[in-house]
Amino acid sequence: MRPGARPSRKVNRGLQISAQADMIISMKTTARLFKALADETRLRILALLTRGELCVCDLMAVLELPQSTVSRHLAYLRNAGWVEDRRQGVWMYYRLTLSDHPLQRELLPLLTARLAEIPEGRKGLIALDEYLKDKAGSRCG
Repeated sequence: MRPGARPSRKVNRGLQISAQADMIISMKTTARLFKALADETRLRILALLTRGELCVCDLMAVLELPQSTVSRHLAYLRNAGWVEDRRQGVWMYYRLTLSDHPLQRELLPLLTARLAEIPEGRKGLIALDEYLKDKAGSRCG
């Protein structure tokens, strides 16, 4: 293109479509992040995971929920990008994700602080601390 010439309509149109596609992807990602937070059980799980990596059996014990329920909510949180997992033998461990998504990086400290202030969140964290103290050194199962 010569200096001072305007880009062709095709180039502008292509940039416009690319920008729209980026916005749609970003909106879908943002919606997925917030949808994952729209459930009390998932919020309780996130509150507990602010203490660090936990085994599914730890979450089951503290939440007093069956494995299938806890695992289903953990899968939802994992698919939304809030948690990541690792397998150790037959046990699955989960921790909060250190995300590249700017909104998620901003929301996580806020969630950590606010969930600990909500009575149910505070109660869960106290129960987790007691559970882990009693468990001290013993394995899952």
